[in-house]
Amino acid sequence: MQQREIYQLLKQKYGFDEFRPGQYEVIAALLTHQDVLAVLPTGTGKSLIYQFVGTVMPGLVVVVSPLISLMQDQVARLNYQGEKAVAALTSQVDFGTRQATLNHLAQVKFLFVSPEMLKQTAVLTALQTVKIALFVVDEAHCISTWGPDFRPDYLGLGQLKQQLGQPLTLMLTATATAQVRQDIVTQLQVPTAKQVVYSVNRPNIYLAVEQVSNEAAKRERLQQLVTTVATPAIVYFSSKKQTDLIAEWLRQTTGLRVAAYHAGLSAEDRFKIQQQFMTGQLDVICATSAFGMGINKADIRMVVHYHLPTTLADYVQEIGRAGRDGQQSLAMLLYAPGDEQLVRNLNELTAASTTQIQNDYQRFQHQQTPPDELAAVLQFYWEHQYSVAQVEALFTERQQQKQRELQQLLAYVQTTTCRRATLLAHFGEPKPSHTATCCQSAGSSLPLETLGLQAATKVEQTPITSWETLLDQLFLQKI
Repeated sequence: MQQREIYQLLKQKYGFDEFRPGQYEVIAALLTHQDVLAVLPTGTGKSLIYQFVGTVMPGLVVVVSPLISLMQDQVARLNYQGEKAVAALTSQVDFGTRQATLNHLAQVKFLFVSPEMLKQTAVLTALQTVKIALFVVDEAHCISTWGPDFRPDYLGLGQLKQQLGQPLTLMLTATATAQVRQDIVTQLQVPTAKQVVYSVNRPNIYLAVEQVSNEAAKRERLQQLVTTVATPAIVYFSSKKQTDLIAEWLRQTTGLRVAAYHAGLSAEDRFKIQQQFMTGQLDVICATSAFGMGINKADIRMVVHYHLPTTLADYVQEIGRAGRDGQQSLAMLLYAPGDEQLVRNLNELTAASTTQIQNDYQRFQHQQTPPDELAAVLQFYWEHQYSVAQVEALFTERQQQKQRELQQLLAYVQTTTCRRATLLAHFGEPKPSHTATCCQSAGSSLPLETLGLQAATKVEQTPITSWETLLDQLFLQKI
């Protein structure tokens, strides 16, 4: 397909005159049957790449996706664009509908599926009966970050791809260090894949970190931010409990339209909240990291991290949901001494001791069902003939890597130099020129007027002191 024809199709089907950075380069490579790993910033239209290629090439486009909400969003978006031959296989789809989809795969153009669903015999068998035009791994960094100790079926994608006849492969992510990129191409068995890597830098997002003395000061500063900075805004938490409590508190004390979003809500409630935010019916979303992946809302003006993210890569992913319209936006991280302990606690949830590993191997030898999530993870390794020593080494290395990532994150939080330079250095990118709209220097105030990010109207606030007592009564964790 010639360049002229590619641009004609872009205009005719999608209504665009130009591609966004990286799109044409990736599409052109795929159309010459070259595997591609594409690292493109959030908001650059990564989904258009596989949609475009699927339009040109005969056969089924299989998209491996990490979250049900992301699959639902992509299906809805394709339907809205007029593409009806699209389906998702998830745990929320009833058996009859799932079976009907598998029986009529020849009539499906885009199929969204999780790694866990893809490995199921019925799904794999059905896929072996149709031509696969393109095998897409969306959010491909999950192979490296989630695979080893959380969702090991990501590590089996290379083998599953073999069983499907080694189809043309596209790997998509917004952030990946050189090591993560190597992990991706190794696990997916595409060592010669073309790598299209663009900068993670988003110059229109002002980077800020503010250190506060304690939890009460952090809540007060959050209240100030959501009432003085332009919205819409997302506030990220590590705790579902605090997500709920602080969302309710902000509703009561600011008069803003605030909702909580996390995995503990029903699928119906999550969908409703997401749609309300997308259509401008909410000012602030208090959320765990379950919210945002695949969200294509262009006018988010602020992303606040109430708790530390787990890694700098996660941070870049999450703040990248701001300012997709190219307008000035703010990324604020609030840090209180000791916040890093919560990250350590979360990391320990996926750790496995030598004793646990050895005991679970005995459980497997006796063909007993995995009793918990850790055993379910270890089951993958036993089924793939890993030795106890290999698994012990793997978990040890993964925990060491997480500790290194936490230290890198704290280096960003505590730097006294340009934050953007520190962030980009983590991804091996050159130091940019520092400007007034780049990042906040340690101890300086936010230049909201310079940034043009003042709230349109001042919101009347209820004094914070009356609500501290209530929050304590609600057992708000002081972390």
